[in-house]
Amino acid sequence: MLTFKDVTVKFAGVTAVKDLSFEVPQGNIYSIIGPNGAGKTTVFNCISRFYTPAAGTIDFNGKNILKLKPHQVIHEGIARSFQNVELFAKMTVLDNLLVGLHPTLKKNIFSISLNLPSVKKTEKESIKKAYEVMDLLSITDLANEKVRNLPFGYQKMVDIGRAIISSPKLILLDEPVAGMNPVETKKISELILRLKKEMNYTVLVIEHDMSLVMEVSDFVTVMNFGQKIAEGTPQEIQKNPVVIEAYLGEVEENAQIV
Repeated sequence: MLTFKDVTVKFAGVTAVKDLSFEVPQGNIYSIIGPNGAGKTTVFNCISRFYTPAAGTIDFNGKNILKLKPHQVIHEGIARSFQNVELFAKMTVLDNLLVGLHPTLKKNIFSISLNLPSVKKTEKESIKKAYEVMDLLSITDLANEKVRNLPFGYQKMVDIGRAIISSPKLILLDEPVAGMNPVETKKISELILRLKKEMNYTVLVIEHDMSLVMEVSDFVTVMNFGQKIAEGTPQEIQKNPVVIEAYLGEVEENAQIV
């Protein structure tokens, strides 16, 4: 579904990503891991079209997405959550989710200004969709609560909900459990697996929590200093000496990432 080929990203002479290649198969949960500064979020920002690589290609379903502008990416079926929650703090949970639908709605200024039946129907369908997402996240009782009043874990849930409400083909989750406690992390792990098994989504994850990565991933790419140093199944990555050295600085006998 998503193909990176020899992608290089530079900032003022500093190479953030170098010659990166990987493929995300449809219907998989694919994780990108690595130490801080490895270039993981830069990968997401290229897909979202916030950054343009100095070299290489990025194809999504056979289409070169480097020709797209940031606001066009969602129309191709790609949505994302953010490492640092980017929500409208003074708006309710319901309204934040409806914002996620906004780019996909067919809008006509004439119809909106006259409040025609088609507009009312669209609004009703959007609210129904938002409640379905809240049910999935088990946050329906927070629909009318302002986001700024929520604990961080619930704000992350809303951020993920806003990404999935548009029914994208590919969901990018940037550190979905950062700042969460073990109970919240378990809920997100279960949610990610449901997105694949019950809703047939393809999910690309960046995460530092190795327990989540090992539990949900079909395949893992490991980055360090902007380069891919390993790829494979979670079981293969867990015992890879190059990966262990990148994380721990040295390799001990029988060591593994957990």
